[in-house]
Amino acid sequence: MASLQSASHVVVFTGAGVSAESDIPTFRDALSGLWERFDPAELATPQAFRHDPALVWGWYEWRRMKVLQAQPNAAHRAIVELARRVPKLSLITQNVDDLHERAGSTQVIHVHGSLHAPRCFACARPYVGLVDMPVEPEEGRRIEPPRCLHCHGKVRPGVVWFSEMLPETTLRQAFAAARDCDCLLSIGTSGVVQPAAQIPHLALEHGATVVHINRQPVASQHAREISLVGPAGELLPVLLRQAFTDPVGAE
Repeated sequence: MASLQSASHVVVFTGAGVSAESDIPTFRDALSGLWERFDPAELATPQAFRHDPALVWGWYEWRRMKVLQAQPNAAHRAIVELARRVPKLSLITQNVDDLHERAGSTQVIHVHGSLHAPRCFACARPYVGLVDMPVEPEEGRRIEPPRCLHCHGKVRPGVVWFSEMLPETTLRQAFAAARDCDCLLSIGTSGVVQPAAQIPHLALEHGATVVHINRQPVASQHAREISLVGPAGELLPVLLRQAFTDPVGAE
């Protein structure tokens, strides 16, 4: 793809579809055990944590266990390879896992926070006492959250919950990258969760080519907007081969 090959700054913007290819459950997946009785969206709020912190902390530890058991997939690895091929790459993700980092990506912009960066609910100081591999039953359980070492407040997951604002500095950094890039790859995201959904539109508005890679087609609204339909783990390696290794003029 010529726009990728000639780009001086590429932004890669990833969503839940990339993590799902590593078998990490999304909010839309059917749940079992304790979690079958709950809408995940109802557990992802400050109000839920205030009402039942053990339930919410248990839910997020179950999710974190799933992440720690998962491995980066071909899409994560292709993004690392792309970073080696272009002058500048900014990686922005809506995912709260660390699979990009474990694949080898650096300086990842996590606009929705991270499961691996908990903080105090009261004073917001980071908490560093998480166990690397929690042994959580598949059916889930309630777990009392740990206490802050500074103020003894309850520790909360380091993710952005519904009704919360995205971190201002992080969002500003993501928006600046979108305005500056000349090619943006939007991968595995529905493009409806605001304000992060503005990122591809900002890139378009500032002259970039935007390529959507998704299992569902994305309606193109602009001549510089392209939709590729299929799994990211299959399409991204092909895209890289076409952009950087196929001979000029090859079919």
